[in-house]
Amino acid sequence: MFQPVKPSQWLIIAVALLGMVAVPLVTRNPYLLHVLILSMIFGIFASAWNLVAGFGGMKTFGHHAFFGIGAYVSALLSIKLGLSPWLTIWLGALAATATGLFIGLPILRIRSMAHVAIVTLGFAEIVRIVISNLQTITRGELGLWGIRPFEGFTLPLLGKVVFSPADKVPYYYLILLLLIASTAVIMLLMRSRTGLSIIAMRDAEDAAESLGVNLTRQKLLVFGISAFLVGISGAFYAHYISILTPTAAVGIDLMILVIAMALVGGLSTFSGPLIGALILTGIVELLRDLDQYRLLVYGAIIILIVMFLPKGLTTLGPVFRRRFASRSSS
Repeated sequence: MFQPVKPSQWLIIAVALLGMVAVPLVTRNPYLLHVLILSMIFGIFASAWNLVAGFGGMKTFGHHAFFGIGAYVSALLSIKLGLSPWLTIWLGALAATATGLFIGLPILRIRSMAHVAIVTLGFAEIVRIVISNLQTITRGELGLWGIRPFEGFTLPLLGKVVFSPADKVPYYYLILLLLIASTAVIMLLMRSRTGLSIIAMRDAEDAAESLGVNLTRQKLLVFGISAFLVGISGAFYAHYISILTPTAAVGIDLMILVIAMALVGGLSTFSGPLIGALILTGIVELLRDLDQYRLLVYGAIIILIVMFLPKGLTTLGPVFRRRFASRSSS
């Protein structure tokens, strides 16, 4: 399924990483950094959903529940108990994982993907309604505010690092580290023997089971890892934005956006969800001045990409290489 990474691909990865690291060194424009931070948050979310839906073949439409659980658990623990966000983001991710395993155990035994999609979507709606109605704890749609930022620290040679709304650079580098770590986890998992069994499970469940693949265990493993990564992105989002509402953190619009990112970039690829997150987040920001026409143009762009590039924008690279090779040979 996955060929060894070629030296040219390693070079592309290295250039992309160096480019991302160098952005704050070139410009500290807060708006640009804010857009890039959001794109990386959603990039982690989209990659984690792609792990389940793209690689695992489980069409779940309720992953935004784990985003909201990670966000609210981390935020509430930091507000109510005074715990450090450096600790609560992991507790929020663990809470999302536990919830994912709890709901996944009965759901993932269902073979019908349509039923899995509907049940997971219903579960996410239950989570949103519960958060909205626990107003004494979450403040509902009024918004949970007063969320603590990450505590600063001192780095040798670099000095004091302070997380504040006025300086986006520390948030930028922190989410970049989380993005690199989450992508590495997904790549290592899918390139292992476990990854091969996951692909086999996606392509032919009955055949995989006949060869000794424990379908329930593999599905729970993928679902749990995915929920953890989504929970991490949600927890970071809470401490970065500093205010949460059920609609923003657990709304169906968020899930639709993430699915669109994975589809536009390229499902079942490592880089596709990241590319889709970067492009669609940028498009959303560029179209803000269109007001009520924004979603119309946004939807048209997605439809055109899906129609003419059904396997996502990642297919453009091989197409250009083939055309360049054919022109060179002629």
